[in-house]
This record gives sequence, structure tokens and C-alpha cells, in this order.
Amino acid sequence: MKHPVLFNKTICALSLFIVLCGCTSTSQNHTQNRHNNAAVNRAKSSPSDGFGEQADGRRQAFRVMFYNVENLFDTSDDPHVNDNDFLPEGRMRWTNTRYYSHLRKTAQVISAIGEWDTPALCGLCEVENDTVLTHLIYRTPLREQYYSYCITTGNDARGINVALMYQRDKFRYLGHSSERIPFTNSRKRSRDILHVWGEVINGEQLDVFVCHFPSRSGGEKVTEPDRMDAAGFLRKLCDSLYAINPDANILVMGDFNDNPADKSIQTLIKSANNGHNLINLFGDPKRLNYHGTYKFQNEWSQLDQMMISANWNRYLKEGSPQIFVADFLLTKKNNRGEQSPFRVFTGTIYRNGYSDHLPVVADFLTQLAIFSHFSPIITSQKA
Repeated sequence: MKHPVLFNKTICALSLFIVLCGCTSTSQNHTQNRHNNAAVNRAKSSPSDGFGEQADGRRQAFRVMFYNVENLFDTSDDPHVNDNDFLPEGRMRWTNTRYYSHLRKTAQVISAIGEWDTPALCGLCEVENDTVLTHLIYRTPLREQYYSYCITTGNDARGINVALMYQRDKFRYLGHSSERIPFTNSRKRSRDILHVWGEVINGEQLDVFVCHFPSRSGGEKVTEPDRMDAAGFLRKLCDSLYAINPDANILVMGDFNDNPADKSIQTLIKSANNGHNLINLFGDPKRLNYHGTYKFQNEWSQLDQMMISANWNRYLKEGSPQIFVADFLLTKKNNRGEQSPFRVFTGTIYRNGYSDHLPVVADFLTQLAIFSHFSPIITSQKA
């Protein structure tokens, strides 16, 4: 017969060994599982508040936003572009204090648009580089929101680019490209068009284009050919998707530097095949909830827009497209009762605001039939 004390000690030692092994295994897997658990908890706890239903086999809200963030530069000199104004010793006195204030304010806007949850897709323009986006995602409260990003590598003279931030538990990244616009004027430099493709929660592919068309600087009519070139090229990119899949899900968003009725926008949304026309969610002034997204010389314009394909329109939540207008994004009323976007700068005068543009937002309701099979590709913060 075994000695009872020795036997008990052996059992205790064995139990302790098992517990310690279990703790070690848990620690090793904690980082990998943390974001996945957070994603599941978000799906379970998302309220049915009109934007979508809980993740229970019905539908889930898929919120999309676009925002021109107004000159989100870092404070380091890039010798390949003209970013000298946005350096600590530059014309704008772009110090770390001002830079991080702009980062925090941009994160505040994204969070406010999300309400209960941050948007699944955030199209951004006037962002300088990878550093800026990495800081936005990891050095602000957005660090808990499971974002990754893609950014263009355009040849804009100032070095600004367009980007897409996406939540990896709602958009399964498959690939992206930075598309150079073939301008008629061979010396023209501008932002590339960002094309990102991936799967949404119902398993369908969504092709997203984020753009920032050439500005009106120098005169609207003088610069119109550049925006026509950009629109015609983007139309061809959309048509190439339709050639592969007539039922393509397409989402186009950006700062087009033209209004919905202008020639470039009409060129973009219209196709030789009427079934391939794009639907401009901000094309009807009567349906807009505010004056516009940009104000210049006391006149509002709707430069920031979203267009979608007919197939993706099936998921649009009726009445959801809107200009996001919060009090903190606007200046105080002047003596005529008028307000403007609360800018970061007016000329070279630092205002410590948010942006000279207002964001646009739309909600889509996607089926969750294959929720349990949706497994986002785990990548670093940059896709």
C-alpha cells in the first residue's frame, strides 16, 4: 500500500504542474485572442437602435464614412515632397503639440460618427503617410477599435494621400492598389485613386474606391479638365469590375472638388450600360440634411460624396446617408447667424479646429447568414 502522505503530495504536485502549464498556454494565446473576443463581444452587445440588428442571424449595421481631415501631416521633413510648411519651423509652425491635437480631434470625429461603435470603413483624404495613420490608430482612443489601413503612394506635390481605415472583424481585406490618374496634361501631379477589395460579413466582395480629385485652385473652369480626366479614369475602373461581374458591389467615396450636378460627377456616375450607373447618395440637394460639406466665400458646396452600384444599394439603410453635423465641428454663429466648419487653419492662423470639411456617412445592413464562418485575415496595422 502507498504511503497516504506521499501519495497526496504527488497528486498536489501533479495538479500544480497542470495549472502552471494551463496558465502558460493562456498567456501565449492571449494576444491572438484578445481582438477576436472583442469583436465577438461588439457583435453581441451592439444595440438594435435603428442602425442595425444584433449579430443573431439577422442583419448587422455596416457604417461607412468619408472625411477630408485637412492637412494631417506629421512633423518630419520628407525630402521628396514639398511639406516644408508643415514642419515645426515651417510657415504653419506645425509642432508636435499641434500634430497630436489634430490626431486626437480626428479620432474624436470618427468615434462620434460611430455612436455605439466606430464605422466599419473610414475613407480619409489629406493624410500624409503611414506614420500619420499608425499614430491615428495606435496613439488615440481608436487603438481599441481593431482598425487596419491602406494608403496610396501618389505623386501629389505636397505629399498628401488618400487612405481607407477598416475594422478587420467587419471587412476581410483581400487586396488593394494605388491607381495613378493618366492626365491629359502630362505634367499634372495629384493624388492616386485608392482601390481596396475585400469581403463583408455576408461573404460578398465589396470594391471600395477612395479619391481626392484635383482642386479648383487656379479657377473652376481652368482646372475642370483635370477633374474630368480623374472622373473618366475612375469610370473605367468601375467598368472593368462590371466586365468581370455584372453584379459587382461598388462603393466610391471622396472629395471630388465638384458638386453633384457638375460634369465630372455626371461622367463618373453614368455608364453606357444603364444598369451599371452609380447611385449618388448625396446627389439630391432636397434630401441633404445640411447646407453642404464645404464653405468657400460664404457659399456651401457638396464636394464630399458617396456613390454605390445598384447591387450594393440593396443593403442601403433608407434615409441613412447624411452629412455629419455636430456642434463641435462648427464655428460659433456670427452676427448673421451663420456657421462654418471649424478649421485647423484659416490661412496661416492656427484655429485648433477639426477640418475645413464636414464628414459624410451612410449605413448598410448586411445579412449575417455566414457570421460564424467569417474569419478576418490578421494583419499588421497596414495592409
